[in-house]
Parts: sequence; structure tokens; C-alpha cells
Amino acid sequence: MADPFAVTNQAPPLRGVNFFTQDPALGDALRPYADLAGDPGLHRIGELAGSEEALSHVLPANQNPPVLRSHDRYGNRIDEVDFHPSWHWLMEQAVGFGLQAAPWTSERPSPHLTRAAGFFLWSQVEPGHGCPISMTYAAVPALKADEQLAKEWIPQLASTQYDVRRLPAAEKFGVLAGMGMTEKQGGSDVRANLTTATPAGDVYQLNGHKWFCSAPQVDLFLVLAQAPDGLSCFVVPRVLADGNRNPFALQRLKDKLGNRSNASSEVEFHGTIGYRLGDEGAGVRTIIEMVAATRLDCVLGSAALQRRALVEATWHTRHRSAFGGLLADKPAMQNVLSDLAVESEAATALAMRLAAAVDSSDPKEAAFRRIALPLAKFWVCKRTPFMVAEALECLGGNGYVEESGLPLLYRESPLNSIWEGSGNVNALDVLRALRRPESLEAWLLEIGSVQGADARLDAAVNDVLQALADIENAEAGARRLAARMALCLQASLLIRHSTPEVADVFVASRLANDWGGVFGTLPRTTPFESILARTI
Repeated sequence: MADPFAVTNQAPPLRGVNFFTQDPALGDALRPYADLAGDPGLHRIGELAGSEEALSHVLPANQNPPVLRSHDRYGNRIDEVDFHPSWHWLMEQAVGFGLQAAPWTSERPSPHLTRAAGFFLWSQVEPGHGCPISMTYAAVPALKADEQLAKEWIPQLASTQYDVRRLPAAEKFGVLAGMGMTEKQGGSDVRANLTTATPAGDVYQLNGHKWFCSAPQVDLFLVLAQAPDGLSCFVVPRVLADGNRNPFALQRLKDKLGNRSNASSEVEFHGTIGYRLGDEGAGVRTIIEMVAATRLDCVLGSAALQRRALVEATWHTRHRSAFGGLLADKPAMQNVLSDLAVESEAATALAMRLAAAVDSSDPKEAAFRRIALPLAKFWVCKRTPFMVAEALECLGGNGYVEESGLPLLYRESPLNSIWEGSGNVNALDVLRALRRPESLEAWLLEIGSVQGADARLDAAVNDVLQALADIENAEAGARRLAARMALCLQASLLIRHSTPEVADVFVASRLANDWGGVFGTLPRTTPFESILARTI
């Protein structure tokens, strides 16, 4: 008789898996733009990301959330945030890999694509600490609006040394950046901001608040405030050059949906020193460079969540038996897993295509980024909660407990669709981009590279063009248009760079309506085995 207390039929821990070398979809997504298959840095990231050591830090970092210390024991205002050692370990690895800002100063080929692949891999470990990494990466292009500020800050931001000491930037080994844009009354409508910036010699004094201040523990922030000539962008250091703390009153940390490892805060400025970045009145135009870069990381982060959810679902079902056989061998489960795999691969392909465009100085690539970035931000981020929920269901009750890691992925999955512009904001941004002839031309050029390869894709492109005939009255249908255009982009990439089986299934289900609308409703003729061979 079997021992009723024996532990059997449980999947072994997911460890010892190289997330880079064992991801054929990522390899195919990178190959058209750079030969990174043997890149030692990506091999190291992939190996560490799938190690027991890395996974051992995920739960502690989220079970021990950051703690705000507004004052020291003597009553002095310090506005510091304390983090668990696992958070610092994760941050140290990410900075050490150069995922924060190293590409901006790198002389290696394809630095942004390489960084995107690394960020995609490392984000599969724990998503929360990606916030200050992304903010730091995104701050650099905005800082280039001022030569002196760029010279002062960019080398420190690009440093691969993690330094948490509260010191002037010149005395640190490396620094990190955050952002303060939105206020209580405005949200995405930043032109409604009320924070003021009053000239005071070579600096400005800021007074007001920010409803969301990302990564309040870092060294400098890009902040929007109303200067005499309108909404402007400012560089706000936490510690001034003379060693004094800049007034930066953290009111509270947000109790938010998603990860628990990261800190978001509400902050007040009381005579806070800021250095103008760009012209007065040009705040949105200046900080939009940061927004664009963080939108790219939103796409990368969502693609990473999709991939990690797929890996967990595949790993579990290949080791778990039910009803006389392995779950992964059951036709219904194969349909679900294949559908998840196709969704993940399409997200990865589009994310890497965008990252490759960042490396290019070609104006046509800039036009492509202008239209493809809000498309990808809208669609990939919007799809992620559905995908993660389905992957969680593959684990059943085992996936519903915190130790599995799936609840963290699920709570995190809506984040990137909200941050840096929610669905409507990005769909409307697509319409704005389409009013520039070069943007539509760039989208058509990308899709046109496979014209005639699949009649179903050609028909979908024609549908888009018909919808664009009345672009001036397209707002009510902006989401439908953005979704269709994003799907066409993903389909064209898979046709060019993935396997014929993956491309055919994607086009059949996402564009030709041979799909039931939920995961696991692919056609019965789908070659499940060949698709699943590309998972893990």
C-alpha cells in the first residue's frame, strides 16, 4: 500500500535552466538584427536567471516590502526607504549586467538590442526591481536635452556599480534615476499639473506634490512643474553638491496591486532645488524621450511576464500526471500550451524588433518606432493579464499559492498596460502618429516585406487601410485599429523569422478568426508538438 504521506506527482523545482539558451523564440527574434547567440553576457544572465540562487531571492524581496523612514531617532527628516537584502541582491545583479543605462555609453554593436534581451531575461526572475532599472535607462535620452546636465549625470547613470549610499553624485560609484510626473488632479493629463517652479538664480525652487513618484530611493528624478513660461522639466537630485539633502518629503509608500518589492510614493516639494532640463514650456517635449524609453521597457517587461508564465505552465504540465498520463500529453492541454506559446513568441518578436530600432540612426527606423511603440505598448501589455491567468490555471491549485510565483506574475500583469499611458492613451497616440505620413509609411514598409506571403495577412492589412480612410473621426475605434495594426506587425515578424508552424497558427487564430477567443481554442489541425518543442 502506498504511503499516504509520501510526496509524489509534484513537479520538481524549476532550477538549473538557462533562460537564454533554452528560449528558441528569443534566439529567432534576435537573429535578424545581431549575432548574439554566443554573447557571454546574455549567457551569464540566462544562467543566473534560471538558478536556484536567483529564485531564492524572489519571495523574500516581496514578503518583506520596503519601509518608509521619514525621520531618524532624533526627529530629523530623512525620507529614506529601507529594503530587504534580497532586493539589493537583485538590484546589484541588474546594475552589474548594465541593464540600467550602460547601452547609452557602450561602443559595442547593437547595445540596446543586447540590453533589451538581458532585461527580458532578468525580468523573468522578479519584476519589481525592474522599475528603477527602467527609469534609469529612460532618463538618459531626456538628459541629452542639456549638454552640461548630460555630462554631469550620464556617466554615473551608466556605471555598472550599485551604490546605495546617500551622497552627492560626484562621490558615488554609480547612481539611479526616477520620475515624478503625475499629480492627484491630473494623472495622464500632466498639463493640469499645479507644482510650481520659481527661478532662483541658476536653479529653480519647486513647490507642490507628485501623486506617483517612481523609485523614491534613487539619486535623481525628472520632474514636471509649472515654470513662468509653462510646464517644464527639471532634474531634481536627492542630495545637493554640497552634501545637503534636497527637500524631498515622502508622504507615504503606495499600497499597490502587483509586486511588493518595489517602492512607489507620494512626495511633496517644499523649496526643492531643480535644474531646468530643456526650455521653459517644453516639459512634455523634453520628458517624452523618457516616456518613450519606459514604454519600450513596458513591452519588454510584459513579454518577459508572458515568457515566465509559459515556462512555469510548461514545466508543471510536463511533470504532473492526471487521468492516466502527463498533463502535457493531453490534447486539450497541448492546445492551451501551444496557444500560450504562440502569444509569447509574438510578444517577444515585436519587443526585440523595437529594441533593434533604437540602435539605428536611420530616420525610417525612427518613424517606425514612433508608430510601433504605442502599438506594441497597447497590445502586448493588454494581452499579458489574460495570458498569465491562463498559465496559472495550468497549475491549478498549485499555481494559486504564493510559493509557486504565479500570483506575483498575475498581480504584476496589468501594470505595464497602465504605466506610461493606459490603453486609451496609447491607442490615441497611434492616431496621432498616423497623422504623420512617415509613420504610416514605416508601418506599411514593415508589413510590405511579406506582402503576398499570406493572403490572410494581406486581407487584414487592407482592412486597416480601409479603416484609416476616415482617420479624423477614428477616436471611438482607436483601440480596434491599434489592436489590428499590432497583430499585423506581429504576424509579419513571425512569417519572416519564426517557424512556418508558429506563423501559420498565429495568422489563422489572430487574423483569420479561426479561434474561439480564449486560449486553447486553436484549430484541431494545429501541429502542437512542433510548437511546444520551442518552449522549455
